[in-house]
Amino acid sequence: MEQAGSDLERIVAQSLRQAPPMEAPLMAWPVVCGSAVAERTHALTFVDGVLRVAVPDAGWKLELQGLAPRYLAAINKYTLQAVRRIEFVIFRAENTPS
Repeated sequence: MEQAGSDLERIVAQSLRQAPPMEAPLMAWPVVCGSAVAERTHALTFVDGVLRVAVPDAGWKLELQGLAPRYLAAINKYTLQAVRRIEFVIFRAENTPS
């Protein structure tokens, strides 16, 4: 089973490294944060080494800020373009234009 996990990780890493450098961190977000977090968050932009991630409320923002170093290490393991910081922003669906 460990072999399957390492093979899958290698495939994911190769795919993300082949993605356009400015898009790879956006694509890596759901991979590194996991499905439960990915269902409630969304990577918005990657500019000047900062990945901006939308979160539903202040509680999520606070929780994910504590996990940011772990997410940074994982994203930088998969992408060629270095992510220096993850910025969590509160973004509710009702704020989007119709």
